[in-house]
Amino acid sequence: MIRTALLLVVSTLLTGVPTELCAQQPTLPNIVFILADDLGWSSLSIPMDKADPQSASDYHETANLDRLAAAGMRFSRTYASASICSPSRRSILFGHTPVRQGDESFGANYQPTTGNYPTLPQVLKGIDSRYQTAHFGKWDMRAGFSPEDAGYDESDGDTGNKNGNFAIEGTDKWTDYFITGDPKRANTLAARAANFMTRQAKAGVPFFLQISHYATHIEKQTTAESYKKYQKKPRGKKHDDPAFAGMLEDLDHSIGAVLDTLERLGIDQNTYVFFMADNGATEFMPAVRNRLDHPSKFPKPMRNYPLRGGKWTLYEGGIRVPFLVMGPGIEAGSQCDAPIVGWDLLATFAELAGGNPASSNLDTDGGSFVSLLRGETGKPVARTNNALIFHRYNDGYPHSAVISGDYKLLKFWKSGKVELYNLKEDRGETHNIADKNPGKVKELEAEMTAYFQKVNPELLTRYQ
Repeated sequence: MIRTALLLVVSTLLTGVPTELCAQQPTLPNIVFILADDLGWSSLSIPMDKADPQSASDYHETANLDRLAAAGMRFSRTYASASICSPSRRSILFGHTPVRQGDESFGANYQPTTGNYPTLPQVLKGIDSRYQTAHFGKWDMRAGFSPEDAGYDESDGDTGNKNGNFAIEGTDKWTDYFITGDPKRANTLAARAANFMTRQAKAGVPFFLQISHYATHIEKQTTAESYKKYQKKPRGKKHDDPAFAGMLEDLDHSIGAVLDTLERLGIDQNTYVFFMADNGATEFMPAVRNRLDHPSKFPKPMRNYPLRGGKWTLYEGGIRVPFLVMGPGIEAGSQCDAPIVGWDLLATFAELAGGNPASSNLDTDGGSFVSLLRGETGKPVARTNNALIFHRYNDGYPHSAVISGDYKLLKFWKSGKVELYNLKEDRGETHNIADKNPGKVKELEAEMTAYFQKVNPELLTRYQ
């Protein structure tokens, strides 16, 4: 019944829009960017790496995300910019690393009103002023500016987790679940998206739409229909929570409604759809165990298995996320294994909109991966820094990571401990090979230190 109601709402919004009118597509492509909250790399019902069956869920069902992957390209090595929400979202907005931007005190020079760095919607409008832009859902920059301040034409305002939750207190938000007709406002967001896209299709103008879902952030909300379905379904070994599975499927239905809207409007062939998560899944209830523990210390596979760790850490489970793209010129059912990161998105969107990603006016840390979308796998992403460098600001366990080729180094600033992994051979980060490879450790530590010194030297003085 709830899903039927959602379809009726979206269909009503499309009534009176002639197919012929919608088919008169602008030359410039539309871009829809769907951002999920706290969703693990192995959470979907399709594998994020076709060669690894463990990269799919053994319990969840995500038919519409499977549909998106079948129509386009999945990426097996996509990294969120950070392992927590706000710095990841800021990085996408400006195309800069959280190391450069700061986290505990987001740099004042990043306030959009200063004009120091253009934001994503400002870049697109600078390429072509016809672009109409909207941001619906969770904003959560925690930086004192709204989507409109950042250049969006329409938005839901300066929203955060509370706008998608019941705002309960205590441990209930980790252990309980809630039955509702609009879980995490997923249906509302689909309707908002349909309304915006319909108006732009009628006007014949290109658009950029970011839908930032509140799901699947704790607390768990789902429809009665979805919850009952997963109560009856045999549990998986790594995924076994009916409420979370229901919430994810409700999110999936909302995404399906967006895809259906594009098709009904006749603009699907001129629209790129991106799906990503802001960071990995919350692996366990707080205080159950140390977030940095080795997987061998826990009695069962965790939510991000086969990856180690989860949200709040820079292990793969905290930053490697699902990423799917469909659109013009993208081979259906294809896979890309090149590493992609959140700060690459701005340059990529800019090139799709007709901009030059190498332009000196596009001051970003990321690079465009449009060539990868076109199947040109021999062309690496051109970034200002070839290695991917991350930092987790936290008083309790501040740590950084650098990924270069197959190798990944983590440095824990309080203890001075370093860990080195060969991700090609050990995706789960279970075998620390730092002692056996002092030369590689020295090389990656030097690269990390040089980058910190270049963009945020205060970090080095804080920890050294």
